[in-house]
Amino acid sequence: MIEKSITLENISLTDFLGIENKNINQLASAFPKSKIVSRGNEILVKGETDDITQITDILGSLIEHFHQFGRITEENVKGYIKQEMQEHVPNESPDGLLLYGTRGTPIKVKTVNQQRLVDSVKNNDLVFALGPAGTGKTYISVAMAVRALKNKQVKKIIITRPAVEAGENLGFLPGDLKEKIDPYLRPIYDALHDMIPFEKLGYYMEREIIEIAPLAYMRGRTLNHAFILLDEAQNTTPMQMKMFLTRMGPNSKMIVTGDTSQIDLPNNQRSGLKEAVRILNDTPGIGFVELNERDVVRHRLVKDIIMAYEKRSAPKTD
Repeated sequence: MIEKSITLENISLTDFLGIENKNINQLASAFPKSKIVSRGNEILVKGETDDITQITDILGSLIEHFHQFGRITEENVKGYIKQEMQEHVPNESPDGLLLYGTRGTPIKVKTVNQQRLVDSVKNNDLVFALGPAGTGKTYISVAMAVRALKNKQVKKIIITRPAVEAGENLGFLPGDLKEKIDPYLRPIYDALHDMIPFEKLGYYMEREIIEIAPLAYMRGRTLNHAFILLDEAQNTTPMQMKMFLTRMGPNSKMIVTGDTSQIDLPNNQRSGLKEAVRILNDTPGIGFVELNERDVVRHRLVKDIIMAYEKRSAPKTD
């Protein structure tokens, strides 16, 4: 059993707690194994870690609601309890369940190698996930980051990609830097929209709880208490990769994803992903997971396309 205290600042206790503490009592009734008590402007919560996480999340939503609308009703409490019950997924979930999406649909691992990726992230602070397009390496990584944030295992999510021109010229695209870069980050936004309601995602991004940025923005930072994802890592240079990997701070997780068959760097430039895998392959505490055409979860033709290209690129033998 653990105990946590939440302080209510600039809040009318009567309007927040309800007449005769009805709002808090309703919250407590949803978690019979835990104890919730209000003392002055503090709410004390005592219970198991999983319950504490959910109760804290609900109270955080109620505090945000109060600051926006000035009051809390029993219906509000019921609504946030229901939402939390739908969203929360224990760390050891059956059937490969990672979390529930914005429409209540379960987001699960679908292949053996995707499950290996999940297991590797649990057991290592740094994981390299390698494989072709459509294998779910990015989507599963984003889902794990969102689950870690929802379950209060990290304080923020940082997702980054190298801004490499894959046949297009950034300088000739319209708009400011953000407008030029956003198309390169669109797959990340799409995944997040599947997992976090639109309004909540906007709230997280405004407060930089979720940050999506080009790799160059990581330079000079130390990333603490964060879940960090580097996507399309095959397009990093060796120097960029070293810079990124050395950003990891205490209590952080890192996933590096990439497809070494789709390198968009100039011909005279080495891939930082390839070099990192070679250098770090035997380093304890770093996980390596390879996905292949059997893990493709897009249209059935994608698997055939990948196999056809691999067959064509295979070295010919006499």
